[in-house]
Amino acid sequence: MTNKNDFKDFVLDQLDAVHDIRAKAMFGGFGLYQDKNFFGIIAGEKLYFKVNENNRFDYGERDMEPFSPSKGKVMKNYYQVPEEILENKDDLVLWAWKSLSGAEEN
Repeated sequence: MTNKNDFKDFVLDQLDAVHDIRAKAMFGGFGLYQDKNFFGIIAGEKLYFKVNENNRFDYGERDMEPFSPSKGKVMKNYYQVPEEILENKDDLVLWAWKSLSGAEEN
């Protein structure tokens, strides 16, 4: 990928089966929303989804890292999506819906 918009466009294309999805600039990257629900973060060339009781195990068993917007700050409710999930549209959509099942409207 050559810039952050290329990666954002790739993620949105992978998630095209999730209706009403959009990316909004934030954290020097993008926040992902489905309707009014904030459920993901794109930072650099990494994708993070919100974790909850429905998906926490998926990230834990793969030893994925939480989102860190700056040195010393960690957001433990957003974890990096594994590359093999990111590259598979069907799997990524499933992971997105699991994340959304615990997302709160903002």
